[in-house]
Amino acid sequence: MTRITVLGGTGYAGGHIVREAAARGHEVTSVSRTLPDAPTPGVTYREGDVLDPTTVAQAVAGADVVVHALAPRGELEGQLEDVAREVAAAAAAAGVRAGFVGGAGSLLASDGGPLVADGPDFPAAFQAEARTMATILDELRASDEALDWFMVSPSAGFGAFAPGERTGRYRTGGDVLLVDAEGGSFIGGDDFAIAFVDEIERPAHRRTRFTVGY
Repeated sequence: MTRITVLGGTGYAGGHIVREAAARGHEVTSVSRTLPDAPTPGVTYREGDVLDPTTVAQAVAGADVVVHALAPRGELEGQLEDVAREVAAAAAAAGVRAGFVGGAGSLLASDGGPLVADGPDFPAAFQAEARTMATILDELRASDEALDWFMVSPSAGFGAFAPGERTGRYRTGGDVLLVDAEGGSFIGGDDFAIAFVDEIERPAHRRTRFTVGY
């Protein structure tokens, strides 16, 4: 059993990770600004503001893995880089592994090619978010070796708008967006969480980012 604390545990990605980890018998704590309407049995829910360093410190304390499942939206817009730095620093100091939910926009469109976010069809509304996650990734890669981190970026089709069905299967890749034989790029919420928790249980990507898709 692993003690897992998820920052943003009531969001789309975080909520799926919380439920998957709890279903596998891990000790799961979710930290978010508000409590969920339908809590997952066995999960400890805490209210907290990640802009408060005390909240981050408490989240890391006593955890084996801390998960950063936050997005630069709402009050976190323009401030997520600082939160990620705080999480990374606290995790490194405590010897806790840190997992980050990335974004498809920060992946490469092709090997050695431009960011997905630089493509002509990438939604303008998500440009800032993609740049933020790219900055966080760059800083993680430049961090001290004392920080044991990983980042998982989903495929392009990922979110509450297209939850998909649980299949229990997925492919992994590196920094290049995964596409299927028809050119589609998709991963359901449940299967993304399966991949994320698999990495927690069987670490295979130390200090690196990988992507998952069908």
